[in-house]
Amino acid sequence: MKQMEQPRDIDRIIEMAWEDRTPFDAIFMQFGLRENEVKEVMRKHLKRSSYILWRKRVESGTSSKHLKKRSKEISRFKCSRQRSISNNKISKRW
Repeated sequence: MKQMEQPRDIDRIIEMAWEDRTPFDAIFMQFGLRENEVKEVMRKHLKRSSYILWRKRVESGTSSKHLKKRSKEISRFKCSRQRSISNNKISKRW
């Protein structure tokens, strides 16, 4: 797994992973972590019960974490207000 330089990177990865509308591809674009690496970060930094709940949500058939399982109506992975989030490198590309 790639080394995270700052704890806020880990916090942001966890936050993005918890967001149902943020696909793993977005986490990869911002931090270079693949799905299995995100799962490793979540397993390492969450309580066991929280990790299990998260995995159940991600693995459910209606999950939008995987672009292929996503509804065609969802065409973006970030909120319209996300531009104001300073820690998100993607929002600065607008």
